[in-house]
Amino acid sequence: MDAFYASVEQRDNPALRGKPVAVGGDPDKRGVVAAASYEARTFGVRSAVSMAQAVRLCPALEIVHPNFTKYRDVSRQVFDIFRRVTPLVEPLSLDEAYLDVTENAWGEPLGTTVAKRIKEEIRAATGLTASAGVAPNKFLAKIASGWQKPDGLTVIPPERVEVFLQNLPVDALWGVGPVTARKLRARGIETLTDVRTASPELLRDTVGSLADWLQQLARGEDDRAVVSEHEPKSSGSENTFERDLEDLDEIRREITGMACDAAAWLVRTERYARTVTVKVRYHDFTTITRSHSDAPTREEGAIVARALALVDKTEAGRRPIRLLGVSVHNLCTEPDPPEPQPRLPFEITASRP
Repeated sequence: MDAFYASVEQRDNPALRGKPVAVGGDPDKRGVVAAASYEARTFGVRSAVSMAQAVRLCPALEIVHPNFTKYRDVSRQVFDIFRRVTPLVEPLSLDEAYLDVTENAWGEPLGTTVAKRIKEEIRAATGLTASAGVAPNKFLAKIASGWQKPDGLTVIPPERVEVFLQNLPVDALWGVGPVTARKLRARGIETLTDVRTASPELLRDTVGSLADWLQQLARGEDDRAVVSEHEPKSSGSENTFERDLEDLDEIRREITGMACDAAAWLVRTERYARTVTVKVRYHDFTTITRSHSDAPTREEGAIVARALALVDKTEAGRRPIRLLGVSVHNLCTEPDPPEPQPRLPFEITASRP
């Protein structure tokens, strides 16, 4: 979907149409941009930047607080369309998914035709635009989907893969963020062609175990299937506070609430967790995590106790804190079986006359 949250807000409020819009928190309360309209993006406003910076970049920015209930409702409409076309839908977020349309409900032999029809159905159902990438695999389709936004449709047929890849920068590769991109460029590796031709030793020295995967992607090879259901590997929540927390009792109350939420999620999803993790970001943006693993549990009291014990291993109460988080990991669907009772070396019997 194109600028999903912002587009929903512009659709529902005509006064916002054609204006730079950012969905997120308040600029004077450490708010962050969750989504920016295309009008806002021309000023350099992007998701994940602070709202204060966004306002500096675009003084006329219209700020809208997020309404996730509304966004989830629209998302369900979109995903219902996807699943009517094919059961092979792999969600990436509320507004993005992979679809394997090799076989589809419309009997269309061309992925391009399927993509056009899906875009039309989304517009008819929601009044919003989507951009699609059509390609032989997930890596290429992901790149193509962002090529001509908004309302784009980019097709990379098998015979055009090589031409398409040759001019792409290293940033296009899956797993290459700004830090890794800088490391690669420092070694003279600027494009996908450079990644292909780099010596395996140089690449491993630069990006470690990621080297083989990057060379595979640089050749346009990606054999991952579209997986319709993913088992969650973790769950949790975190909160950035309007003011730094310094009182230990207040910090422990926040941690307790988040741990209770994590336990409630485990109960709802019928899962247990072996590991509890606490995340702390201090006022100077230094971020640490502390984890503890034990027998699987979903008991609220046990998870709260473990989270609070982890807080005691931080500098909470001694250094101001701007963010706290609690998450559960190493999930399983049933607890460990009880330990067998040791057998006595002999038995005592008694009888009555």
